[in-house]
Amino acid sequence: MKLSFQRKSLKFLFWFGPLLILAGLTAGAVSASWGAVPLGLIIAGLVIIGVWLVMESRSPNTFWNQRSTQVGTNALISTLAVLLILGMLNFLAVRFSTRLDLTENRIFTLAPQSQEVVRTLKQPVKTWVFDVGQNMGDRELLENYRRQNNLFSYEFVDPQAKPGVAQQFGVRSVGEVYLETGSVKRLVQTLTPEQRLSERRLTNGLLQVTSTKQQKVYFVQGHGERTLEAGQEGMSQAIARLSEENFVIAPLTLAENPTIPDDAAAVVVAGPQRPLLEKGVTALSDYLKGRSGLVLMVDPQTDPKLDKLLQDWGVKLSDRLIVDPAGQASGLGAGVTIVNQYGDHPISKGFNGISFFPLARPIATTTISGVEMVPFLFSSERTQAQQVDTATGNLKPNPADPKPPYALGVALSRTITSEAKTDVKPEDTANATAPTAQSRLVVLGNSSFATDGLFEQQLNSDVLLNAISWVSQRDDEVLAIRPREMTNRRIALSLEQQVSVALLSMVLLPVIGFGGAALVWWRRR
Repeated sequence: MKLSFQRKSLKFLFWFGPLLILAGLTAGAVSASWGAVPLGLIIAGLVIIGVWLVMESRSPNTFWNQRSTQVGTNALISTLAVLLILGMLNFLAVRFSTRLDLTENRIFTLAPQSQEVVRTLKQPVKTWVFDVGQNMGDRELLENYRRQNNLFSYEFVDPQAKPGVAQQFGVRSVGEVYLETGSVKRLVQTLTPEQRLSERRLTNGLLQVTSTKQQKVYFVQGHGERTLEAGQEGMSQAIARLSEENFVIAPLTLAENPTIPDDAAAVVVAGPQRPLLEKGVTALSDYLKGRSGLVLMVDPQTDPKLDKLLQDWGVKLSDRLIVDPAGQASGLGAGVTIVNQYGDHPISKGFNGISFFPLARPIATTTISGVEMVPFLFSSERTQAQQVDTATGNLKPNPADPKPPYALGVALSRTITSEAKTDVKPEDTANATAPTAQSRLVVLGNSSFATDGLFEQQLNSDVLLNAISWVSQRDDEVLAIRPREMTNRRIALSLEQQVSVALLSMVLLPVIGFGGAALVWWRRR
């Protein structure tokens, strides 16, 4: 009788626990303060429930000692454990997200240059997309940028719903994308249904709005060099890309004024067909004695009379033409050299693909004291360097021809002595951490790879853009693969091919399937 009374008392005692916990939670929620009273009520309720559980477990033939209770308790604990594990996995997935991009060009992953540009932002930058709807691809791209740095943000604005915001940016048409940092607002791109937000344009826009310096690149003209206008032999695509990367492009005629302007961050000599005048060569040589950057692209079977300049750097242009069986096999021609081997240099950092150079010449090098020399473009072991017969135009192999692989691109640098530092800024002299001033030279055995139509193919654009960026001594910026665009993999079928595919999928395959089923049925009946 006494034991039964104690059990009934324990049942009533148990209900005080949940009531005290509920009272404590209510008091804390109402007062918006979790002081001594709410916490005391919650702790008292938990203690009462704990005491009841201990005393109840010691009693024989109680609810806790039943087999069904034990099985149910094990199932409950297992379920709670699974839920806890799933909750922890979801928490870790949200806190430490990892993405795997298996596409050919990694179009859903920011390029290394884009990642570095966003990570190094020192001030907030916001992207404004003035569009009626929100394209999921555009949002995903902007979200990839935001994951790299919290200083980057974005907002989609309907210019019709918020005309005041659109007026602040001077929006003229739906689809315009702007970058804003501080008081600077810059138009990046105008979106269309066919042309969505471009990572390349957005990254270059970030560079422009966050950079206060604008470097000038001069392209030497007057000796049959590649023109800066559009055309098969022009370089308009390269000029447009350089402008996007905050370079100012200007022509330079050394025949009229054989001096290099003081504001030249880099000078490019792209495919001269006629010899440079002696004063022009002297001007380039003097330019390389100070802080400078020069890119020489010399095609085979041409002699621009730059031997004296190149000799001081240990470079010799071979009179051979590279013949590549891979170019012949790919349908481009044996004279097209396909490069997939790159040296360890900032220009070719991260290269993982091919670049090709129609009619390229090898570049020979010798060691020169004080000159750091790094070949960064190599032909394959299967290539040959053969001399061209000027009378017939045919190639004539010679046992004296150099052996592959051949260097098509060489990067050279030389530290400027104290006497030659004529253009070093005073603030650089006062700053002990300023980078060492150098004169830099890049020699390429081909120039047609950078012309319109070929410039945007494979890694050709990266070779030229990285070379100019390196010689201009943008040491505070990362030279890496530029953002890639999606590769068009659509299959164009003729009418006959479409009919054949339809018959194959809708007639032939079903007939084969039903015929096989009928055969199996007949054999088993």
